[in-house]
Amino acid sequence: MSSEKASSSENIVSQKYDRCLADLLVKAGVGFSVGVVASVIIFRRRTWPIALSTGFGMGAAYADCDRSFNPARVSGTRIISQTDESK
Repeated sequence: MSSEKASSSENIVSQKYDRCLADLLVKAGVGFSVGVVASVIIFRRRTWPIALSTGFGMGAAYADCDRSFNPARVSGTRIISQTDESK
């Protein structure tokens, strides 16, 4: 037997969701912070830089999450089936 414990597919999916949620919170928070700083310093306290940069952060997190759930969408990636590996 191997030393690693086998993970069920349910655990793998829940780990991916947890990673996606953490990534969303971090990137949206960084975007929000950058938006607040830009709004105060550059744009005379307008609200649109905050919304725009938060949206950029959320979009980046969504793209990363999409790549983790569907790796075939990453350009330059090839999915090899198990029958092809034995050749």
